Amino acid sequence: MVTLDDITLAATRLRGIAARTPLIPYPRQRPSRELYLKPESLQPIGSFKLRGAFNKIASLSDAERRNGVISYSSGNHAQGVAYAARALGVSSVIVMPGNAPQIKIDSTRALGAEIVFVGPASSERKAKAEDLAREHGYVIIPPYNDEKIIAGAGTAGLEILADLPDAETVLVPVGGGGLISGVAAALKLSGSTARIIGVEPELASDAQASFRSGHIVEFSADQTSRTLADGLRTQSVGEINFAHIRRFVDDIVTVTESEILDAVRGLALDAKLVAEPSGAVTFAAFLFRDLPAAQKTVALISGGNIDPALLARVLSQT
Repeated sequence: MVTLDDITLAATRLRGIAARTPLIPYPRQRPSRELYLKPESLQPIGSFKLRGAFNKIASLSDAERRNGVISYSSGNHAQGVAYAARALGVSSVIVMPGNAPQIKIDSTRALGAEIVFVGPASSERKAKAEDLAREHGYVIIPPYNDEKIIAGAGTAGLEILADLPDAETVLVPVGGGGLISGVAAALKLSGSTARIIGVEPELASDAQASFRSGHIVEFSADQTSRTLADGLRTQSVGEINFAHIRRFVDDIVTVTESEILDAVRGLALDAKLVAEPSGAVTFAAFLFRDLPAAQKTVALISGGNIDPALLARVLSQT
């Protein structure tokens, strides 16, 4: 399990690399129900993934860095690994699904990574990365099931605690579980009494099914590929992540596709924040779910790498 010292060390490594994103009051909130947005979309790569990727690569030995790194991702972790590797002078290879948004493919390539394409299943890209790592000696940088990745993501939790120590509810997107594992650990290990609630699409609700059953539930790639929230199409949470979720997370809720798109639109028009569907699920939960009463809620907006055509379509439907 990740410790508070692990997360604090990650924060030291990330100083000057990852942005310290602010808490922005939602302009249309009611005085009795305050909402604060944490826009990880403002990171240099447009998502929180830089935190874990840099912490992991920075922790490698010189010999490991010389071998180069490889990862597997639908897009945001790909950019995080590519950015971190370039900053640390390490070569990187990323295995991506062929149906990844073009904006994420182009950004990953622009950051200097070599890209290998496979099918849509998260299990397929993981297997390909493992094959290439064995063949070439690359070090694997997992997208979520790793304590260094979790600790890096947890630095966002430390920032929430510093900026709003009396937060009562913190909403966090759930894909593979890296972000919620780290944020929940950072808050609970620091003594926060805030409720940590994960949010995922109804069409990819494997984390909720796992949380409620007490064991990891895996969905098929066909099931998870139905959601527009491409960053949350992971077929199951990681084993390390699930252990953290069971210990630190209070609940996991789901939102519909139409609710996610309404949230993307609302963030753009009201808060002036561009969020991808995966990042907007927390705002959707605040708007449309009957959450426990709270005076102060934080919605973590995990990323803003939305396809421009999709954003234009969403905004035209006002």
